[in-house]
Amino acid sequence: MLSLDQVLGFGLAALILIVIPGPSVLFAISRAVVYGRRVALASVVGNTVGLFMVMTLVAVGLGTFVAQSIVVFTVLKFAGAGYLIWLGIQAFRHRGEIELGNAPDRARLGWRDAARQGLLVGVSNPKAFMIFAAVLPPFVVTDRGAIPLQMFLLGMIAVATGLVCDTSWALAAARVRDWFARSPRRASSLGSLGGTSMIGLGVGMAFSGQQH
Repeated sequence: MLSLDQVLGFGLAALILIVIPGPSVLFAISRAVVYGRRVALASVVGNTVGLFMVMTLVAVGLGTFVAQSIVVFTVLKFAGAGYLIWLGIQAFRHRGEIELGNAPDRARLGWRDAARQGLLVGVSNPKAFMIFAAVLPPFVVTDRGAIPLQMFLLGMIAVATGLVCDTSWALAAARVRDWFARSPRRASSLGSLGGTSMIGLGVGMAFSGQQH
């Protein structure tokens, strides 16, 4: 169904775009910094499911409508930005409660909630629509037919690449977090950094360039 040229061409394009830190990467790092490895990995899984949903919508044609509709695209963008800002504020408020093993219940985050939050970030990520609705279609060979299937298979390459990339960033950030969390002062500073990063990410997403 897919040629080697298609796989390598889109795979390379997706890798370049995914490696450049965007909402998914920064979200994974922020989750690791504030809550640790377990929550960060659950967030990555949820985010990946969100990206998979976006890719599937694009493959069946609905994503193209979202990408071409300025109103729908803008609503999704601002909804995702607002959600990230809210998460950042919550993390900043509890910045002094991230010491390993001593965090109060209100500062803890279950993996189900983390995965659900990650999913919401994934489905509202403008970068996902750019990759799947703008970058992916040129790699489809129309003469071969089964266009939705071609787009789905190519899209899975990007989803898998994103999962590996985000997981790597989350694990690396969690290792740094473990060192910081041994000191209450360092833990508080790290919590402030994580919360501020998510707020900044949300603001940046809200004011990112208009979709073309």
